[in-house]
Amino acid sequence: MNPIKREKDAIRRECADRRNQMPMEEHAEFDKKIIDVVASLVSFKHADIVLLYAPIKSEIDVMPIFELAKEKGKRVAFPKCDTENRTMKFHFVDSLDDLEPCAYNIREPKEEAEIYDPKETKGSALCIVPGLAFDVYGYRLGYGKGYYDKFMNNFTGSTIGVAYTHQILPSLPKGKFDKHCDVLITEKGIKTLKIEK
Repeated sequence: MNPIKREKDAIRRECADRRNQMPMEEHAEFDKKIIDVVASLVSFKHADIVLLYAPIKSEIDVMPIFELAKEKGKRVAFPKCDTENRTMKFHFVDSLDDLEPCAYNIREPKEEAEIYDPKETKGSALCIVPGLAFDVYGYRLGYGKGYYDKFMNNFTGSTIGVAYTHQILPSLPKGKFDKHCDVLITEKGIKTLKIEK
């Protein structure tokens, strides 16, 4: 096995276990704090389009952002995975009822829903990015399928990683396609990112 993959897998297991062991009350409290910070960001206030994710397992529940965004007249899109090519496209939804369990048992938009195209769709966009771990430079570690890495390489809007403080590590092993987020938000507020030397 590739040494970087082996190291990433070990970090994934450790971070997933730590997140899964959080009490439900703590999850709820921290999630609300994170959402409040996201909603206060200038980049959120000025975004025309918000790209969200439907949480699974013990991921941060960002679903309240959907209602906040819609109330402010923003368009909201969720990812739909192409498991054959390991790519994803975001589709616009008007209601959370438009989401249905699909790949990996993640709630996704219907195939026929309008697609958000980073190159063609008009309006400034903000992407809320999940992860099992992030480092102090903003790089993330997901579940290892590469969906977000591929998407972020073609996305020109702002990216906001959301994480609990214990998910932030000094550094992560990186591959050539890994992209860092512009901002990291935890239950303690905005995390100041270090600049790579």
